[in-house]
Amino acid sequence: MDNKSILVVDDEMIIRDSLCEFLKLEGYHCNSADSFKNALVQLEQHPYNMVITDVNMPEADGFELLRVVRKRYPDIAIVVITGYGTIESAIGAIKAGAFNYLTKPIVDDEIRVIVSKALEQQALLSENKQLKQKLSNRYGMENIIGTDYKMLKVFDMVEAVAQSKATVLLSGQSGTGKSIIARAIHQRSDRMTKPFVELSCGSLPETLLESELFGHVKGSFTGAASDKQGKFLSADGGTLFLDEINSATPGLQMKLLRVIQERQFEPVGSNETKTVDVRLVLATNRDLQQQVREGKFREDLYYRINVVNIDLPSLAQRITDVPVLAEHFLQNMSLVHGREKHGFTEKAMAKLEDYHWPGNVRELENVVERAVVLSTGYYIDIIDLPPHIAQPANGTIINDYSAMTLKQALEEPEKRIIEAALKKNNFNRQATADTLGINRTTLYKKMKSYQLDMDNEFAKSQIIDY
Repeated sequence: MDNKSILVVDDEMIIRDSLCEFLKLEGYHCNSADSFKNALVQLEQHPYNMVITDVNMPEADGFELLRVVRKRYPDIAIVVITGYGTIESAIGAIKAGAFNYLTKPIVDDEIRVIVSKALEQQALLSENKQLKQKLSNRYGMENIIGTDYKMLKVFDMVEAVAQSKATVLLSGQSGTGKSIIARAIHQRSDRMTKPFVELSCGSLPETLLESELFGHVKGSFTGAASDKQGKFLSADGGTLFLDEINSATPGLQMKLLRVIQERQFEPVGSNETKTVDVRLVLATNRDLQQQVREGKFREDLYYRINVVNIDLPSLAQRITDVPVLAEHFLQNMSLVHGREKHGFTEKAMAKLEDYHWPGNVRELENVVERAVVLSTGYYIDIIDLPPHIAQPANGTIINDYSAMTLKQALEEPEKRIIEAALKKNNFNRQATADTLGINRTTLYKKMKSYQLDMDNEFAKSQIIDY
């Protein structure tokens, strides 16, 4: 649609034609109508960004046209013009939805500025609407893929809880899609037009995390050169998603308890109490009940945030969803990278279904993207998959042997065993070494060799050296 298309409505031909001529010289596409009825015909036949209408016309006045346009074509900007302007009529026009109100005779410079500003505002509103639609399309429930009964249960929970004000706790392994579910809850709530703000509690030290959440005032600590608005205020009226809430320190847990109970807090370095209306969605990749038993997480905070719990299954627990997810990611990545891919070979899909997916849905997406980028054919084949998926180090390798030393053949299973043991022991090196029956120095060397402490961001933040 032409973004400079204007309809001029006036029963006086001289004014109508002269205004259209001026607008065309300014670079706009302009049509005209001499009555309310003809204006409606023009609006039905052509897309317009703006209507400039006279108030006094024979059939129906400009205010009636304004009301119709606002109802039928809400994206069109409207300017009302009359030769009998009063303050009351100007206020009435603005209240009815007009962008502006001018009186005759029309001054060229004045109408030039008004039209420019009206179309600029109309373009911004249209862009904002498109962005919101894209967000809705991206994070709507129809884009969360899954046919397994465990995921269907998750979908039902999201539908049930979205319109409520209840705090939601999402639990599940890293990569299971907690952030996407949080956005889906927001998009299906009555807060969808308000901000969705996200923060990972495990990505920042306590001092910075407190400032990120609650904001700070200038000079409250070294480096605080100006006032800063925190995430709670940024999310006012909308939804705040706090990921990795299990990593919150005891001091921060206490402050979170208060803001969850009272929806009030003070920015760092300030005595001024702020009040917010925020819907909280939180996520954890650890067992919070176990952390409560171990004294690592406040029991009162746990019960405050665990109003509605949605547990996201790992991909290994919903392996029947792998083909559906893989095809979905293939379509998306083919568009992103401009590659024509028609699907997976049977052998490649069998490998994907046999893999245990420790990185869950995120790992599958990355594997598919890698295959799309590296594949030279129309179909993704085994050769396009990473080696640890294409040739897993298990008993089947004996029947599918390719030239390698025994040491090379044993590296992958050893790496996977060490990685699994680290996760089982919450990345505690000493406990992991005891489990594997090796000393801690040997474990450390093997972790360095396999880059287990370098590749895994979660591991880097969790490794305990005692």
